[in-house]
Amino acid sequence: MSSLVVCIDRGAVIADAAGETPVVGERAVRSLVTEVGLDDPEDSRVNCLLEGLRITRERRDEGEEPVLAVVSAPDESVDSDRAIAQQIDDLLADHPVESAVVVTDNAADERLVHVIESRVRVDGVSRVVVRQARDLESTYYLLKQFLADEQLRATVLVPIGLFLLAVPILVAVQNVTAALAAVASVAGLFLLYKGLGVDDALAVLASGVRDGLYTGRVSVVTSVVAAGLALVGIVAGVISATPLAAEASVLTTAMAFLFDSVPWLAIAALTASIGRALDEWLRNTQIGNAALNLPFVVIAVAFVVRGFAAYFLERAGVIDPLTVPPMALGIVSIRGFEIAGDIRLVAFVVVGVCISLLGVGVAARLGEWLTVEEPAESP
Repeated sequence: MSSLVVCIDRGAVIADAAGETPVVGERAVRSLVTEVGLDDPEDSRVNCLLEGLRITRERRDEGEEPVLAVVSAPDESVDSDRAIAQQIDDLLADHPVESAVVVTDNAADERLVHVIESRVRVDGVSRVVVRQARDLESTYYLLKQFLADEQLRATVLVPIGLFLLAVPILVAVQNVTAALAAVASVAGLFLLYKGLGVDDALAVLASGVRDGLYTGRVSVVTSVVAAGLALVGIVAGVISATPLAAEASVLTTAMAFLFDSVPWLAIAALTASIGRALDEWLRNTQIGNAALNLPFVVIAVAFVVRGFAAYFLERAGVIDPLTVPPMALGIVSIRGFEIAGDIRLVAFVVVGVCISLLGVGVAARLGEWLTVEEPAESP
């Protein structure tokens, strides 16, 4: 009876050490244990591989013909799970077995057991748990390891330190309620910061900015310009809405903010989208339809939002109706007249829709024109 003893690992350690996965055979796995163990003797993956070797020996002693293999992927993404599934398929194609035993070192890797079960009968799952001494020396060693881990220090010790610093300062003002509220607010903000992945997003943003500076991306400059224009728009909107805050309704105040800030915000978004389109063209020799259509969408949305804001402000008496001054064109003279708020709103909406449709057509045609055909490779 032949069986498969498979060790599962999702992480870059074994994948980097092995070079190519799956690793098949006891001799290859013993060599892998030595290499991984020398790099990090405390890694639980070493114990996982040793458990696989032990189970293989036991099955051989029982008269079976076990095949030991190690499958690995660089991370815990869906693509990595599919890569492990492909490795299992390759193993079953090369080594027809009747059953399998899965060896893991954590609960996360056990989620892949169903992938193996869909391909071969699984007789058992062995999770390796490393025994730790529970004496004072072991506790001291673990605490020392904890303090040496930079990520754990930043995650655990920094909030505790801020909490301990905040308590005496807030208690000094002799207001325990305010102290507890402030501490709870800080703790809540930190939990949201970690729970929503803000730190990861900031790290990705910083990495993107750094890579953009090194590679000379146009979008870095246009993004800085767009941020400045957006700040100008926000300030302009606040200046316009502040005098109305005490007298007008909340809706009117918000419309006043949008009326003056939308043009600046639209120019900022337009600048950023143009920089992104230029980056795509310089990097990929072509621009996607979405990147080409984005500037038109920005302008269309700006027209519609400003039209609605102007309509509400005119109805509230904050701004005057749009007036066309008298003019003369040769023998033709036109008297000055006012455009009603309803007509102006409809005009802004129609212009926005037309610009959006124009963007779809321009993106389709210009995208084909800007595509650079790659030269055919010589035979």
